[in-house]
Amino acid sequence: MKIVLSGGGTAGHINPALALADELCERGHEVCFAGTPTGVEARLVAQAGIEFVPFEAAGFDRQKPWTLITSTARLAASAAKAKRWMKDCKPDAVVGFGGYVCIPVGLAAASLHVPLVMHEQNSVMGMANKFLGKKAAAVALTYEEAGKDIADASKVVLTGNPVRSSVLRATRSQGRAMLGVPDDAVMLLVFGGSLGARHINKAVAALKEKLLSRDDLYVVHISGPKEYDAVKEELALSDEEEKRWKLMAYQDRMAETLAAADCAISRAGATSLAEISAIGLPALLVPFPFAAEDHQTTNARAYVASGAAFMQRDDELDDASFERKLFSLIDDASVRERMRTAAAGFKTQDAAANLADVVCRVAYAG
Repeated sequence: MKIVLSGGGTAGHINPALALADELCERGHEVCFAGTPTGVEARLVAQAGIEFVPFEAAGFDRQKPWTLITSTARLAASAAKAKRWMKDCKPDAVVGFGGYVCIPVGLAAASLHVPLVMHEQNSVMGMANKFLGKKAAAVALTYEEAGKDIADASKVVLTGNPVRSSVLRATRSQGRAMLGVPDDAVMLLVFGGSLGARHINKAVAALKEKLLSRDDLYVVHISGPKEYDAVKEELALSDEEEKRWKLMAYQDRMAETLAAADCAISRAGATSLAEISAIGLPALLVPFPFAAEDHQTTNARAYVASGAAFMQRDDELDDASFERKLFSLIDDASVRERMRTAAAGFKTQDAAANLADVVCRVAYAG
C-alpha cells in the first residue's frame, strides 16, 4: 500500500509521523510525506530519507482578521494542487498529524474518497484535527480526553503517541559512553525543548551548589541555542565543575541522551512526554505556560495522576517546592522506580504499531 503522511508547524507533529513511517516501512508499505516547503518538516523528513511533497499553507492572525482571506485562498489553492497530485499517486490512505498543511491534504483526500486518519498528540485537540476529524474514517488519540471534540465516538481509538525506534533502541551504556558519565553515577537531564526555556535554566542554575554537592550526581544541561551564553555566564563553571555539569546548546543525539539519564526536568510537550514514557524516565515536568489552551499542563496532569512524574508550574519555579521535588527525584531511588513502573502504563512503546494497525484497517476497508 501507499500511505501519505502530513503534518507541520512543530517537531511535535513530525516526530510521531516519522515513527509511524518507520513502522509502515517495516511492514512493507510505501510512505511519502506532504508538508510545507519551509517548515521544520522539510528538514526532518529529508533527514529520514522519506519522499517529501511540498504544499503551501498558512494560518491566520486572530488580531488581524483580514489575514483569514489570504490564508483561506492559499489553503484552497493547495487543496486543488493536492487533489491533482493524489489522482496521480493514488494513495491507499492519508494520515494527518496536525498543523495547517493537513487541511488542504485532508480535504483533497476526502474529496477523492481516500480514507483519512487523524492523530492527535496532545490532550487538547488542535484546530486542524478538529476540522478534519469530521471527515476522517478514524481519529487516533494519545489522551482519551481529547476525544470530546469528536461527535462520532465510533471513530475514536486510543493508540498512544508513536516514538521513533531509535529512541526505543538506544541503551544506557551507549548514552553514558557518549556523554562521559560513569555507570554508577546518577544523571539528571535538563532540557526545555528545541529552543530552551529561560525560567527552567535560571531555576536550575540557582541550585548549582546544592546539585554539585551530591558527589555522585552528573548534570547534562541542554540550554537551547538562544539561552546558551546566558546560562554559561550564570553557571560560571570551573574546569573541575565542568566534569560533572555538561552544558550544551543543543543535542542532536537525544535518543542516547535520554537513555543515559536517571531523571529529567522537561517541558510537557507531546514528543517529550512520549519519549519519557516510552523509556520510563522519571521526570519533573514544567509545562510551557503559553501553549494553546494550556494543553501542556493538561498533558502533564495525566502523568502526575498516574504517578509517572512530578509537576511544577513555570511561575512557581522559585518556590521551595521545586527544590524539594527535584531532590526527591535525585536522592530517592524508590521514587524513581515507582515512576518508571507507572510510565509503563502509558504503553507508548506500542503506539506506532497501534496506529499502523488503525491505518491499515482503514485503508483495507476503504
